[in-house]
Amino acid sequence: MKTIALILTGIVAIEHLYILWLEMFAWETAGRKVFKGSLRQELFTPTKVLAANQGLYNGFLSAGLVWSFLISDENWSKNVALFFLGCVAVAGLYGAATASKRILYVQAVPAIISIIFWLLS
Repeated sequence: MKTIALILTGIVAIEHLYILWLEMFAWETAGRKVFKGSLRQELFTPTKVLAANQGLYNGFLSAGLVWSFLISDENWSKNVALFFLGCVAVAGLYGAATASKRILYVQAVPAIISIIFWLLS
């Protein structure tokens, strides 16, 4: 169970690094393709700074998850992973409720599944 929890946590961390890149550095290029159905094309340029701010927060989530891999004490490592996965899950649930239902499946569900595996390990 622990190995699966570690792998899933790594996947969530990588996903949030991708979101950081997308929102901070590729908002007007790749972002247009990823969010074409949920944001009108003419809004990408004026929302570039807002997207970059969101990307930075996703980077913090990823950094916290990566940090959990670097902690030698198993209990602290697990607790840090659970905290940041909980933050990801809450952000995903809020995003699904306020922005797009797709966020539930892309962000919240992977974090929740990871949490379940950590709790079972």
